[in-house]
Amino acid sequence: MTENVWTRWPSKEALGREPRPAHRRPLAWAVRISLLAVLLWGAATSARGHGWWSPAGAVGAVVLAVLAIRAVLRTTRAQRFWPSVSLFAGLIGLAAAAHAAGIEVPTLVVWCACAVISLQRLPLVAALPVTAAALASYAVVTHDAWLPTVATTAGLALGGYVLRLDAEARGNARRLLAQERAARTAEAESAALTERARIAREIHDVLAHSLSAQLVHLEAARLLIERDADREQILERVVAARGMARDGLTETRQALSALRGELTPLEDFLTQLVDAADDAEVAITGDRRPLPVEASQAVRRVAQEAMTNVRKHAPDAKVRVSLDYGAHEVTLDVRDSGGSPGALAGSGGGYGLLGMRERAELLGGSLRAGPGEEGFVVTLKVPV
Repeated sequence: MTENVWTRWPSKEALGREPRPAHRRPLAWAVRISLLAVLLWGAATSARGHGWWSPAGAVGAVVLAVLAIRAVLRTTRAQRFWPSVSLFAGLIGLAAAAHAAGIEVPTLVVWCACAVISLQRLPLVAALPVTAAALASYAVVTHDAWLPTVATTAGLALGGYVLRLDAEARGNARRLLAQERAARTAEAESAALTERARIAREIHDVLAHSLSAQLVHLEAARLLIERDADREQILERVVAARGMARDGLTETRQALSALRGELTPLEDFLTQLVDAADDAEVAITGDRRPLPVEASQAVRRVAQEAMTNVRKHAPDAKVRVSLDYGAHEVTLDVRDSGGSPGALAGSGGGYGLLGMRERAELLGGSLRAGPGEEGFVVTLKVPV
């Protein structure tokens, strides 16, 4: 429902105190002190008689008016309706009494200030009567001709309303700036969480690939020991596990380089991966081009996991790795020729394919893994 424009307060951002730069604060205080000194001097020199309206009483009345104006600024900032209206009424009445005692200039200033401040800070339903009372008091007692008086009162009313619009505009700008800062903070936090998740995936994939490969050879060594196999066979498995550990360190360095945006070409990576295996080949088709970091890492990790699964489940199989650069996506195809299951076909947690599929889905791609014409086929498609 639309809020009534007559009863609506200016926004709290508009009524709030706008922080001033440090170099402007002394100037602002100098202006305030000078204005107060002029008002006090005018009150002291124009007061006549004795008692309350003696010069000392007139100075006290000016000080009381200044304190009342400060109270008005606080109550309107807190959007307290009746205390604000009561303070304005008291100020207008105090100025009328002071003018009756012969204090002219300060009372005119107080009436003008009430007119401008009420239009700037009160709801219009209260601002208009307060402004009318203050400007009417000013027009009655001023010694100017009627045309300058009308021009002055109209200018004060217009100035107060313009200040209201300006305060609203500045308040809206401050509110939008605060919202923008909050949005930027949320965006930075989201980016940090996304980056943490990416780092966690990279570390997990590197460790999972390296440790699972080492587990294959260490488990084979354990089985050979239980079967009283030849020492050379056992030593071969242990050396292979050591080699996998060394490769794991290399992959860790590559992952760190990837996090820094320093990746080796994808074609070279697949060639090295295939060269480390027996009976494996790689074929690359399409227009070669650099891929986004996330897409490149997805292809690398899926290729590593697929090769690990081949070594684990079909160690004697031939492997063909194909990478195709399409117009809108890149496709990785890893297929083996099948063969007798290895001694460790039943070991492991079985989370490799799940991790590969999650990585593909995070990038808006897909992964298909299942039996092919001869052996097992893993196909990854990633949009680029």
